[in-house]
Amino acid sequence: MSITAAMVKELREISGAGMMECKKALEETQGNMDEAMEFLRKNGQAKAEKKASRIAAEGLTGICMKDDHTAAVVEVNSETDFVAKNEKFQAFVEAVARQAADSDAKDLDAFLAEKWNEDTSKSVKDALVEITAVISEKIDIRRFEKVTEPDGVVVPYVHGGGRISVIIDAVTDKVTDNIKEALKNVAMQVAAMNARYVNLSDVPEEFKEHEKEILLAQAIKENDDAPEGKKKPKEIIEKMLIGRLNKELKEMCLNEQVYVRAEDGKQTVAQYLAQVAKEEGAALSVRRFVRFETGEGIEKKEENFAEEVAKQAGLK
Repeated sequence: MSITAAMVKELREISGAGMMECKKALEETQGNMDEAMEFLRKNGQAKAEKKASRIAAEGLTGICMKDDHTAAVVEVNSETDFVAKNEKFQAFVEAVARQAADSDAKDLDAFLAEKWNEDTSKSVKDALVEITAVISEKIDIRRFEKVTEPDGVVVPYVHGGGRISVIIDAVTDKVTDNIKEALKNVAMQVAAMNARYVNLSDVPEEFKEHEKEILLAQAIKENDDAPEGKKKPKEIIEKMLIGRLNKELKEMCLNEQVYVRAEDGKQTVAQYLAQVAKEEGAALSVRRFVRFETGEGIEKKEENFAEEVAKQAGLK
């Protein structure tokens, strides 16, 4: 059967695959559009497996809000930052976030096995394989988290076009525009200052002990390196240690941090929220937050772009 340009164009629009891949799929299936789509999916699987060992540390985070009480945040990675500007990739991230907002999956394996909301004839994993074939580099759904707050409100904030995404989960008896605005400000604080806990009471004891060991080692080294006559006695070192630990823990805890937009440079986040709550005649507190930063914790491979281009062009 003769494969026409119109057939290739139609398959390309349906699948999003490259022109030559579509032409080959149609030739292999004698022009059968459904079988050609299946061929592309299987071929995409093969490509995805070949790419599986490569490092995907770029990409985007994204948030889907179902309503004031439910939201989900996802991170979808790619190998290069160029892909983050690709419209198909951006649309995929949005679709994954919508999937997560509707999902009851408790882990990534269960999430990937779900039927894909955009096309229930395939799974989320199938959709991932297909976008990998279309983009032509490794794509990875790294993580997701769904936040549900029946006794208050969830508020999102996305920074840098998807570089960082934050969801604030707050308990309140009144949801007003001013309260939402205040919580968005707090979400911006989380994005900028990277708090790890909400309150000091949330910090695990084993973490405190670990930090004490590190700070004590630092303090002892500083004291040992100090010139004679300026070395401090043990009890002074211990007091310094307590002060340093308290300062470090406050910087890690959202409510203890100085609110970055405080006019006096002293107001904490907890005091800021208490002020807003008083103005609105409401009870208001942050229960938890979720912060995803693209590529966080992934060891990135250093690439020489010029060398890579030369290699692909057969010049090296």
